[in-house]
Amino acid sequence: MANRFTDSLFQLVHSLEKAEKRHFKLYIKRSSGKEDLKVVQLFDALDKMQEYDEQTLLKKISDNSKTKLANLKTHLYNELLASLRLLKTTDNIDLQLSEHLDHARILYNKGLKQQALRILEKAKEQARTNQKFNTLVQLISLEKKIETLHITRSSTDKTEQMAQEAQEISSHIDRVTRLSNLALLLYRWYVIHGHARNEEDEADIKLFFKNYLPKDIEQLNGFYEKLYYYQSYCWYAFIRQDFLMYYRYAQKWVDLYNENVQLKNIETGHYIKGMQALLNSHFDLRNFKAHEQVLREFEAYEQTPDAQKNDNFRIHTSIYINTAKINGHLMSGTFKEGLAIVPEIEEKLSEYSLFVDSHRILVFNYKIALLYFGSGNYNKAIDYLHRIINGPIELRLDLQCYARLIHLLSHYELGNYEILDSLSKSVQRFMEKMKNFTKAEEAIFKFLKTSFGGSPEKIKKALDKLLEEIKHLEKSRHETRAFAYLDIISWVESKVKGKTMEEIVYAKYLKSKRRPQQTSPGGRLR
Repeated sequence: MANRFTDSLFQLVHSLEKAEKRHFKLYIKRSSGKEDLKVVQLFDALDKMQEYDEQTLLKKISDNSKTKLANLKTHLYNELLASLRLLKTTDNIDLQLSEHLDHARILYNKGLKQQALRILEKAKEQARTNQKFNTLVQLISLEKKIETLHITRSSTDKTEQMAQEAQEISSHIDRVTRLSNLALLLYRWYVIHGHARNEEDEADIKLFFKNYLPKDIEQLNGFYEKLYYYQSYCWYAFIRQDFLMYYRYAQKWVDLYNENVQLKNIETGHYIKGMQALLNSHFDLRNFKAHEQVLREFEAYEQTPDAQKNDNFRIHTSIYINTAKINGHLMSGTFKEGLAIVPEIEEKLSEYSLFVDSHRILVFNYKIALLYFGSGNYNKAIDYLHRIINGPIELRLDLQCYARLIHLLSHYELGNYEILDSLSKSVQRFMEKMKNFTKAEEAIFKFLKTSFGGSPEKIKKALDKLLEEIKHLEKSRHETRAFAYLDIISWVESKVKGKTMEEIVYAKYLKSKRRPQQTSPGGRLR
């Protein structure tokens, strides 16, 4: 199974759509004039394989040694990319601009300087319109080279304008680079650590953010500068669990596209990510109506040509919508109803297995485990939690810790008291080692230690005390994680009131729907 994910050519072949496969066959036969090319034989063999098997390939491709097969695979890989570039150029502004730049270079090398300049002028206008300033720099660089080395009869005004434009674009690109780096590094911090765990984490993030934020931020004036600025603030707020700030900047992110509608088609991936951030912010703030509304808008967008344009957009739109659907059920307490969509989600994940990253799988496993836990199916919850606990721990230490905590609570619910003491100590050691301990979690462990196999009366008193201890922590910034990853208050209330957790959460949902939309600091897992 592992080879399926490690052979680049196999992945590329299996990512192709029917139209792309058909175009490749026409392209390769037209360019070679041969019908029985070995490269086509290799393509057909790979296309029919369910799992990558090099020994099978060596048998199917006659007269091939491992060295020859490696060379043939490299050749096929390059030809596939060339075919896809021809097919996709009209759909992608970056490919169009790259083609213009290539053509200008070819014409210039042929000595046709004026023709090269005309293409560059056309490409520059296209780059400006679509705010593709990185490519614009390359276009101006070639234009400056031609103007500097040759007599082109260009006016002095034009050369001065060219120099000034190059300087302005350089400043713009510097700001975009610093802001995109900031957004990327904040995202990396979150993937590794999750939310800020304590005052020390918060201080580190604040200092990091302040040092990386460009000093000339008041000069922000372009789409990309604002895009990465809003993204940076989204991650900064989310890590610090300032969910109201998170919502504000996620909304600014989406509004930016509503102000620059043509860029939905150019920077579709960032728009999809922005919609995901907006959905998550409503989830974290428990804005039920807004979450439902944005989800409907996102589902309608999923059917548009922009969202269906390529595999990346189709896959991520599907993943984010399914995540939002689960979040909706976790918010409303309709856990059993949410479990009904799990088979469809897992089927999609299997279909996209070549392309879905391990972090996204980790989050899905955790959310599905929460649905099973909330619905009272603790054995199934444990099955999904084992996928996290037995996996690598370099991703999302926060989820690693909470997976173990819910695993412990599931065994408590099942009455497996003989293992609870050792399991509790193990989970506590893990969370302490990861510096992932809050006051709410300490109270939970204290309750579990004193209630193993206790009398109903003793357990009832312990539950009442636990509820009293954790209730006032819900609005504390650094305690929010304990309620974001698991609605521990609703779980305790279900024990105190003798109801299911599903009944408790659903009653809160109905009560909240009758009140104005909330923007409280509490939240739940993305």
